[in-house]
Amino acid sequence: MKVNMGNVDRIVRLILAAIMILAVVLQWVSGAIAIIVALLAAVFVITATVKFCPLYLPFGLSTNKSE
Repeated sequence: MKVNMGNVDRIVRLILAAIMILAVVLQWVSGAIAIIVALLAAVFVITATVKFCPLYLPFGLSTNKSE
């Protein structure tokens, strides 16, 4: 698995994930939407942690400056 995410991309994803988790915890969203938002937040945290986004592959994208 090749690293394809830069630091700015990772920080943005982590901030968005924190906002989404906060929205679920504070019940700004509820029901099925809350489940979807929580799952999306989990995906953001995982991809930011492993520095790899599988959706970038088909498009040949990379935000990693060290390549």
